Parts: sequence; structure tokens; C-alpha cells
Amino acid sequence: MVSLKRRTMFAGAAMGALAAPALLAGTASAQTAKSEQKEHSMPPQVNGFKLGAFQVVVVQDGIGVSDNPGQTFGTNQSPDKVAALLSQNFLPTDKFANGYHPVLIDTGSEVILFDTGFGEQGRAKGSGRLLEGLKLAGYQPEDVTLVVLTHLHGDHIGGLMEKGKPAFSKARYVTGRKEYEFWTDAARMGTPAEGGHKAVLANVKPLQEKFTFLADEGGEVVPGITAMPAFGHTPGHMIFRVESSGKALILTGDTANHYVLSLQRPDWEVRFDMDKAMAAATRKRVFDMIAAEKLPFLGYHMPFPSVGYVEKADEGYRFVPKSYQFDI
Repeated sequence: MVSLKRRTMFAGAAMGALAAPALLAGTASAQTAKSEQKEHSMPPQVNGFKLGAFQVVVVQDGIGVSDNPGQTFGTNQSPDKVAALLSQNFLPTDKFANGYHPVLIDTGSEVILFDTGFGEQGRAKGSGRLLEGLKLAGYQPEDVTLVVLTHLHGDHIGGLMEKGKPAFSKARYVTGRKEYEFWTDAARMGTPAEGGHKAVLANVKPLQEKFTFLADEGGEVVPGITAMPAFGHTPGHMIFRVESSGKALILTGDTANHYVLSLQRPDWEVRFDMDKAMAAATRKRVFDMIAAEKLPFLGYHMPFPSVGYVEKADEGYRFVPKSYQFDI
């Protein structure tokens, strides 16, 4: 395995994914002769690219398939309307896939991880593969110097702890003060947020002394990375502008959670947006900015490798996934 660390990552990142199918084909052929069929675990998807002087690594922590897309996206629309939009975009109308994509940015002086996936509690269902993916890219958990949390939902904080200890032993941490105070408040008990409250107490609060808490207006995290408020999905949800050598990328977190249902129809309500009206307004504000500046963005739940562009179209935005823009 060629290390991706501080090298030309987009080439190395593809090696495991390209080699594995060929190996599996030979294995499957041999097993067919024996009238046997075994399951094979593929390595997690990892994609690396350069942004100016920064190295960026995206890891697929996992992917989940759910029924009834209209119960999650477009909850204020008729099921037929949701199904029609999916069909127009060549997508199934009865199921949807949701990926979880933490990102590591190596600035040369800092190794910064944005969000942590499900961690060990997700592994029974095939998630929690962040550490495995980082190792494929040449990074050990102790290499991470800073962990930044866009917000404190379980699929973003589950990987903070491993076997009761901090997964990133040498890291300090950053998140929004409003977000932290909301989820640690005992007033969440007995409400729909109780499960999230308990997860934060288990995974985030033990690390409190190592946290820096961002004010509501955001601000600089490290040179070249700036936090901006994007409230609505959760009370203190933050997005981040990453800049290096004249190149820029917006990490949008969970501002939009589906590349069709949330982007083409930003007004459609999403089940997991806590303040649905504010979340819709934030989507339009953020993606209007991204479209106007023609910036690439990385969305936590966008199709892997989660990076693309948007252009204004009809009622919302058309998603254009990245190709070779970062590689030449």
C-alpha cells in the first residue's frame, strides 16, 4: 500500500479500490468451482486531493440504506411529489442511501479532522470505519492534532472515544459554544433530544477541558480555516471555509443532506433539521454564496467523495460532483 501521507494522494487513494475488485473476481471464480460463496469486506473508500498547499483526505465512515425517502426528506410534501423528483433524477423512489464522510486536512503544521463518524458503536452495522480509512491514507490516530465538530449529532461524534478512551490521544477540540451548551443541558432529558444529550455526555463532555468553543459568529480555527454559523439543522451548527494558496473549499456539514432532495428543493423540510424554517433559510444562504463564488464544497452526506459544485437551477441548485479539477 502506497502511503498517501503528504504525497500525491488522489493516485494512491484509488489503488485499494481498483485492486480489490480484481482480487475478488479471482476469489469468486475459485469459490464458484467449489459451489461456495463467501462474503468479502471491501476496504473503506478513501479519496485524497490537494487544495493549495493543504492535503485533504475524505473517508467513508459507512453508508446506510433506508426505506421511504419521503419520511426523511420533503416531509412537508406529498409522497408522490418526492417520488417524482427522485424518478426524474434516476434514483429509486422507495429507498435512499446515506453516506457519512469525515474529512482530514493536513496543513503541514496541523492535522485537522472534521467530524468523526459513528465510531465503535456503528461497526455492527458496517460503519465506524474512519480509523481504518485514515490508516489506509497513512495517518495514525495520534497524528491528529485538532478535531473540529460541525455539530454534535451521533454520526459526527461517535468516533471521539474508542474503548472508553479518547480515540485521538494527542488532539485538542473545537465546536460551537451554543451547540455544546444545548446538548449538555439537562433540560434535554424527557424530550426528543434525550438520546443526543446522552451521546454527548458519553463522547464529548469527557473531553471538555481540551475544547475551544466558538462564539455564535464563528471565527478563525487555525490560519486558513474559518468557522461560520449555519444554524437550523441543530442550534449551533457550523460550517467552515478552508483557504490555501488562493484555493478555497467550504465544508458544509449537514447544511444539505441529500444532493437532490435538499439541493434541488432547499425549501423542503428534513426530518432531522431541528428548526426547519431556519435550516431552509440557511441552505439557501449558504448555497447561494457557494454558487455565486463558484466554490467547491464538501458535504458530509453528499455522494462519495462528497465534493462538488452547485449552480442555480429552477427552485434550487444542481449538484456537479468533482472530477479531475484538483488533480491537474
